[in-house]
Amino acid sequence: MATMPGAPASSSAPSARLNTLAGIAVKAGAVIMRHYAAGVEARHKQDRSPVTDADEEAERLILAELAAHFPGVPVVAEEEAAAGRVAAVAARFFLVDPLDGTREFLNRNGEFTVNIAEVVDGAPVAGVVYAPAIGRLFAGDAGGAFEMTPDLEQARPIAARAMPKSGLVAVGSRSHGDEKTAEYLAQFEVKELRSAGSSLKFCLVAAGEADLYPRAGRTMEWDTAAGHAVLAAAGGSVTGWDGSPFVYGKPGFENPAFIARGR
Repeated sequence: MATMPGAPASSSAPSARLNTLAGIAVKAGAVIMRHYAAGVEARHKQDRSPVTDADEEAERLILAELAAHFPGVPVVAEEEAAAGRVAAVAARFFLVDPLDGTREFLNRNGEFTVNIAEVVDGAPVAGVVYAPAIGRLFAGDAGGAFEMTPDLEQARPIAARAMPKSGLVAVGSRSHGDEKTAEYLAQFEVKELRSAGSSLKFCLVAAGEADLYPRAGRTMEWDTAAGHAVLAAAGGSVTGWDGSPFVYGKPGFENPAFIARGR
């Protein structure tokens, strides 16, 4: 795999594991884009969140691919969980959101992603986030964080930047703003507040394009694990609102409030 222009000459390449996960995400992205081009209608799950045929077909593909490449490793996936089919997790498992940002998908703004994360002992150790409509593919594990081309031919190492002394860039949800998050951001000198959909927010911090992403509203583990893995690999962090470790495999897979930061 070649290094993308602008990458340090001494940088490493994505691991074989990341390449495998990225390849699966790209295949799922192709399924999603086929539905995106054709147009879809949303149905609503029990929690009133939207779901489409694109979510379900992409998830089936991801589950089959993970079973082929990582046999025996449990997978907790959003649509399977919504249907009451939740795998019993072990010390190692995968978290999958086949189409994070379904509202963005339906609004046709391009800010939706495929999320695949590997979790070991509660920590996201590898993750891939692919935004097929805008062609951005992020991946990270212990070997580093990268932005890859969707053909997997090139990769550029990315790193979270140090928090600036003044004028930071914060990112927030395009669809889920809340008062607690606004109050938290009021503590800082924010020169720019960017709205973005899905797990792209983690990746903007990981790539040094933003500095802070606080989220007080409800999220599920499959919403955050892949982006968390990429950000951690890039030198950033995700903690609970009080600074506590942010872990995965919790009962019900529901997250508390969190803060994602650069270095």
